[in-house]
Amino acid sequence: MVMVVCAGFMCLAQTAFAAQRFGQDSAVYVWMVFCMLVAFAIGFLLLARSRYPRATFVAACVVVLVFPYDPILALMALTALLARRNDMKTTVRAIVAGGFVTLAAQVRDALRPPEASIWHMVFAKPDTGSQYGTDLIMLADDRTIVITAIVAALLELAIATLAGLHIRSRALASLATAKADAADAQVAQLKTTIDSQQLADAIAAEAHDTLAHSLSLLALNASALQAESKRLVAEAESMDAHQLAEQTGRIAEKTEEIRKQAAGALDEAHSVIDMLRHPEQAREQLAPSDETSLTRESLDALIGDARAAGMRLNTWIDIQQLGQLNRETGKIAYRSLQEGLTNASRHAPGSPVSLELTANPTAGVHAHVSNPTIPANGTHLDTNAKDMSRTGAGLPGLAERVRQSGGTCRFGFDPQHTFHMDVQLPWVE
Repeated sequence: MVMVVCAGFMCLAQTAFAAQRFGQDSAVYVWMVFCMLVAFAIGFLLLARSRYPRATFVAACVVVLVFPYDPILALMALTALLARRNDMKTTVRAIVAGGFVTLAAQVRDALRPPEASIWHMVFAKPDTGSQYGTDLIMLADDRTIVITAIVAALLELAIATLAGLHIRSRALASLATAKADAADAQVAQLKTTIDSQQLADAIAAEAHDTLAHSLSLLALNASALQAESKRLVAEAESMDAHQLAEQTGRIAEKTEEIRKQAAGALDEAHSVIDMLRHPEQAREQLAPSDETSLTRESLDALIGDARAAGMRLNTWIDIQQLGQLNRETGKIAYRSLQEGLTNASRHAPGSPVSLELTANPTAGVHAHVSNPTIPANGTHLDTNAKDMSRTGAGLPGLAERVRQSGGTCRFGFDPQHTFHMDVQLPWVE
């Protein structure tokens, strides 16, 4: 509203001075009265500068040229246009047009008779003029007044232009800041999504590693129990009391072992469910521990559980300075052995399994698990881990974890239909 009032006042002032040289009975004087009436409302044209900056500027320039108005209306519209249009061609054209209108309006006023010109009033001697009953005495000649009007017009144009460009730069800076904040928010959201996805993948891998191994040993023990039960049924009539008691005792031991393994698998399932319910605590639960990292004790327990479940396991182990191995790397190595034994018990029950493990600072960690089997379609050892149809979902996840740790994981069938899983990890202390 300050801009509206200022623009209307200056237009009224210019019109009032311009009307001084016309008589009240002349047609031009009527035109001046009309111009004054329009001047009361012309400032409200600036209210459209935000929504229609180009049209407002063009209209302001036309009004200033047609009516005897001060160029401040066009200069304000110029500032608004420059602030809202970031286009070089538009900027240059607007400055040229605004400069022409401003110069024309100021020179037009400077060329009017002294009594009808604001610029002449600026250079007039005080207390002179028709209102004082004397002739108007000028303190400068017409040439000086015109030059001063031109200089003032150029200064006004420069101020309006700089103001518009400054407002534009601030708006662009605010926009860039807003975009940067939006990008940061998007990055933060993506990071949260990625972290959540990584956590979900880690929980899924943990569930597969623990539950799949426990359930495979459970299934292996159940198969052994079934075989013992069938043999007992077939030979019960030919057995004496001692042999019968011995056989039933073995079945009872197998049953108790299955019960313990089922209870352990249930505990592991509860642990996974707890991680899903409390993801903020899941990372702590997923951290390597003595039971889930490669240590002599965890290795003995893993091999012992497999043999207790009836797996025919041949081992070749050469480990040195295992206590210095990074626990994250140790966990991946342990999970590799666990996954190899789990796959062997699931896909080749009853087949002999070979486990080789070498771990030292020089050679790194090398784990190899193999077992003979008859696949549907034999394939050679797969370096890129693309053949997943017969190997389940655990090996691809394992291969990805090994790759992220800087190692290699290869698995597949050789020409003799023996399945191999080979993992090489760098030694990290």
